[in-house]
Amino acid sequence: MVSGIMPSAALVTILGPNINFPQDFNTNFLMALRWIHFLAGITWIGLLYFFNLVNVPFMKGLDAATKGKVLPDLMTRALWWFRMSAALTVLAGLAYWGNIVGADAHNAVILGLSASPGAVMGSFFLIWTIVWGLLYACLIPGKGIFDKGAFIGVVYAVVVAVAAWLFLSWNNHGWESNRLLAIGIGGGIGWVMLLNVWGVIWRIQKKIIRWTRDNAANGTPIPEQAKAMARQAFLASRAKCSSSWAPPATTPCSGSDEG
Repeated sequence: MVSGIMPSAALVTILGPNINFPQDFNTNFLMALRWIHFLAGITWIGLLYFFNLVNVPFMKGLDAATKGKVLPDLMTRALWWFRMSAALTVLAGLAYWGNIVGADAHNAVILGLSASPGAVMGSFFLIWTIVWGLLYACLIPGKGIFDKGAFIGVVYAVVVAVAAWLFLSWNNHGWESNRLLAIGIGGGIGWVMLLNVWGVIWRIQKKIIRWTRDNAANGTPIPEQAKAMARQAFLASRAKCSSSWAPPATTPCSGSDEG
């Protein structure tokens, strides 16, 4: 009996999982941030594709009465997860990237170089917030060439390319690692997408949801500006969808580890 147990125990030891978590807090904290970032990001981008590939064409095929019943409940729940997953994705990514910026600056100081993590973070928020402002300004007219998705797409591509070049130029002191710079661009696109979610899409959609619910329940006419606002939200969402195609190397937790 004992002789049979011994080989079995040895086999379990050899073939069984050998999992050992790091002992220091910072490593485990960064692992948790990566996990949260990926999980929240999958939820966010999954809902983004649902809205663009499924929900938009589906809603176009509904009559007003059915839309009044379906849209408020569906969009209220979906947009809650959309907003919260967007915020969690970006916050976790920024915390992870901030650790990289701090580590790079610390290593540079040890080598006798002058390094400022605050300057990197400041340039990040300044550049990419201005990018969002410029891109949002393109959505405001809502007519003529500014109502063409292709034109908006070209403007987005040019502005983002210039912003990426500017970020790299401002943070070219020799101590910034490749992953710091790569994530500074990919994370910047994520920051713009987050501002679109909260500053454009949700701000418009919550009004449309309320108007649609009141129309279905009380027959209250939907305001004239609803169509133009819905178009603006649609263009912002399509721009977000295109922005999500950024290469994996520029996402907050996938940058190169090489200096």
